[in-house]
Amino acid sequence: MAALQVSAAPRIQVRGLGKVFDGETRVVALDAVDLDVADNEFVTLVGASGCGKSTLLRIIGGLEYHTSGEIVAAGRPVRGPGADRAMVFQHYSLYPWLNVVENIRFSRQLAINREHLTSSDVEVAMGRADALLDLMGLRSMARAYPTQLSGGMQQRVAIARALMGRPEILLMDEPFGALDAQTREVMHDLIRHVFKLERATIVFVTHDVEEAIYLGQRVVLMAPRPGRIDTIYDVPLPAQRHQDMKLDRAFLDLKKAVVERIRETSGMKTDFELLDKLSRAASST
Repeated sequence: MAALQVSAAPRIQVRGLGKVFDGETRVVALDAVDLDVADNEFVTLVGASGCGKSTLLRIIGGLEYHTSGEIVAAGRPVRGPGADRAMVFQHYSLYPWLNVVENIRFSRQLAINREHLTSSDVEVAMGRADALLDLMGLRSMARAYPTQLSGGMQQRVAIARALMGRPEILLMDEPFGALDAQTREVMHDLIRHVFKLERATIVFVTHDVEEAIYLGQRVVLMAPRPGRIDTIYDVPLPAQRHQDMKLDRAFLDLKKAVVERIRETSGMKTDFELLDKLSRAASST
């Protein structure tokens, strides 16, 4: 399926991106990656393990340097982390000595101390934290500490903290991977709601194809050895989504196509055929 042609200036622009890890074994993690992500677009990245999804996300976030190519985010070349981008990881990384509201405000308080902002700026930041408590459904837990929270609640705090500085780009690396199935569904609808209200551009890495389709406007499938973009799928779902859509024929057809392509690009299909041959050989002896 052909890549979507982004008409407006892309919020994220990746051209010829390459990443090589040198060591005892030289690993080409990414090779010649081209990708445009539009302003206020929700893009999900899927693919077999080792295809470079998280590496690409970390490079966009400025947490990893690329070896070749160019990357521009929010109109500026990416040279390192920036306030225009925020990341949410699978592990919540909350400060256990701070309560919920203190964790949310923490990064903004560092900025206030460093830049010597006024008391008016502090009030604005406090109001922003309070608004995020309501948005994430954390008002009743504002004074609780991380050890008193469920995994889903802790991830809500992590997302609220990432949103505190109103980033233009939100990067999410398997943020719901450690949650149970029911909590994941709740978080799916929550992040879609956040996407609608905050109007940030979101790039979301996941191993879960169903999650990728339900959340994204486009699904970018990456292939391994070396990591590269293989196929980009448009998601045939309206902006307003609900869980029953996962049973729609269009949803199921796309899920089947993506899963099959992941198997093909990862060599899993060959492995299945080999297992089948071994099974037949064993049964004949």
